[in-house]
Parts: sequence; structure tokens; C-alpha cells
Amino acid sequence: MTLGEKIRYLREVEGSLRNLGRPMTQQELMKSIRKETGKAISQSYLSQIEGGKRPHITQSTRTLLARFFKVHPGFLVDDPEGYHTELTSDLRTTEGQLDVWLLQGSERFAGDPPLSEALVKAAREKDTRRAILLLGEILNTPDLANRLFEALRPEIARTASPARRRSL
Repeated sequence: MTLGEKIRYLREVEGSLRNLGRPMTQQELMKSIRKETGKAISQSYLSQIEGGKRPHITQSTRTLLARFFKVHPGFLVDDPEGYHTELTSDLRTTEGQLDVWLLQGSERFAGDPPLSEALVKAAREKDTRRAILLLGEILNTPDLANRLFEALRPEIARTASPARRRSL
């Protein structure tokens, strides 16, 4: 992943964390950096970085962006050719892959706290695969999901419309 791709990704994550429902724009990022740190970088400089026209940034810019996004400054560089963020070892288990996938999903849906928390709980389950398979079986059994939801979360089931209750 290039430095520009990482910054675009961080703007997307930051937009989600701030409940924007979309990535932060470069302009919003510049304003937030100025407001929250008292320092500034220009939108055109950021655009050049994201566009790959500036593959290297100054140490002060790297530090400022790392502090704002709360990442290690070493993250804000191009990854070496052939670098993979995932483990490529055969020792990587299905369980571990599921847990990583669920945790990434919880970050992606941070704007929906109940969903995000449910994904984290599933990832923390000792046998994640079994829990996901159980969910599949619950959903395969006619009306079981609705009955379980009404029994376990009656406060939500009561406030849902009849059509919504059938889809819960």
C-alpha cells in the first residue's frame, strides 16, 4: 500500500469514527487538523501526497498526520514491494481469519454500535467458526431468529413494526 492509499484509507476510517457515514474530505481533514492540533498542512500538499506526486513527506508532516490519526509514524510510508498485511503462513487458522475479518467489520461499522459490538463479541468467541455456523442454522430455521430476538431483546422487538419484526 502506498502512502497516498494509506492516507485515503485513514480519511475513510476517520469519517466513520466521526459518524459522517463517508470518508472525510481533504478539506474537512485540513480543518480538523488545524482545529485539533493548532498546526496545518495545505489541501494541495495532501492532494499531491494522495495522488502519488509526493511519495515522500517531511518528518514534521508525518508526525502531524500520525498524531492526528493516532497511528505510528512508521505506518505513513510506502510499503515495500511484495509486503503483505496478512499472514501468509499455512499456520493461519480459519478461526484466526474469521476473527480478523469480524474485527475489521466492527471497525467498518463503527457508526452502528450494536452491530459493531456484536461483531467484536463474535470475534472474541472461543470457537468463532462454530458460532457463525450456529447463526446460519438459526437463520435456516423458519421464524427461530424472530422468536429468539423477541425472547432475548424484547425491548427492541416491541418497538419494531410488525413488518420489521418479521425481518428481525
